[in-house]
Amino acid sequence: MTSTAITGITELVTNDPTTGEGALGILHDAALVLEDERVAWVGPRADCPPADRGRDLGERSVVPGFVDAHTHLIFAGDRCHEFVARLTGQPYDGRGISETVDATHDASDDDLRALLRARVAELRGQGTTTWEIKSGYGLNTRDETRLLRLAGEFTTETTYLGGHAVPAALRDHREAYVDLVVGPMLEACAPLARWVDVFCEPASPVAFDGEESRIILEAGIRAGLAPRVHGNQLGEGPGARLSVEVGAASLDHATYLSDEDVDLLADAAPEGGPVVTFLPLVEYATGHAFPDARRVLDRGVTVALASDCNPGTNASSSLPLAMSLAVRHMGMTPHEALWSATAGGAAALRRTDVGRLVPGARADLAVIDAPTFLHLFYRPGVPLVRALDDDHFAC
Repeated sequence: MTSTAITGITELVTNDPTTGEGALGILHDAALVLEDERVAWVGPRADCPPADRGRDLGERSVVPGFVDAHTHLIFAGDRCHEFVARLTGQPYDGRGISETVDATHDASDDDLRALLRARVAELRGQGTTTWEIKSGYGLNTRDETRLLRLAGEFTTETTYLGGHAVPAALRDHREAYVDLVVGPMLEACAPLARWVDVFCEPASPVAFDGEESRIILEAGIRAGLAPRVHGNQLGEGPGARLSVEVGAASLDHATYLSDEDVDLLADAAPEGGPVVTFLPLVEYATGHAFPDARRVLDRGVTVALASDCNPGTNASSSLPLAMSLAVRHMGMTPHEALWSATAGGAAALRRTDVGRLVPGARADLAVIDAPTFLHLFYRPGVPLVRALDDDHFAC
């Protein structure tokens, strides 16, 4: 067992109020000791115990690595033309998914693996150390299985999203596609996934209504998968209620919530109800109104921020940018945004070993080239933060 003392930390965010100041548990002039990829000790630099080796970060701030609980990282091709079209007023309705499905079907395993490896490096280069990856660009048993198998090479947080969209060839036979998603496709994919998800969005002609979504989620639960829900992205709908009723870990998007939806989520919160995972980079890319995070935060609902990196509605993997948008447009404070991109993302994945820096947690550190994490908001768009093991912060 080799220990490493990390010093030269002007400000350390632990996300543990019993360790430091405020909800973020902030320590100043701090240090950590890491052992075997875990945090062994946290405290003032002057009290740092001896270790086998040391690493001085040169008076930088440290936060828990960002936890991105909603991504679609495995796909081929791009749809940049959709972004340009939206600038002229063309709305998003989900139809472009089929274009990515075709490109992904034609890509080899090696092609997809190389694309995924590059995107993961991009995440880590912006401070993200834990990420979820969904399937959903296969929409047939062979490709959905293939996407999950490849995603599993890069994360344990894999999500079966056969219920992403109804393929073009089956638009007039929706029931047959739902039968496939809950039948042979689920049987093949369940061993490769931790989660089951569905795009519950009656406002989209390619997504699933409330009853179809319930059928898909309940089948996934019976197969041993834990549920998540894409919901309330394009308008008010059944997603919020469904997420509560099936015990989903997270309701993602939640752009349009009715007062009744907020009441349901708030009532469920004390019993470990769904985390509301906001995806503000999607609102930026699609031109939709940003959700009001204060409505749910003030009701005691746990909030996460995630990227939703995907080829159609947001191609950015930048959680620092998502955090800045949340502060500027969603009523969140910088402290709330940082917590939501770290501990909030961990809660959305039902994880306690990431999103905080306390003894026993994973040694997933993000280093900010600034004296305080507030520079992430003060200097938006500047590449200030990276995962600790990147060469940029080699000492």
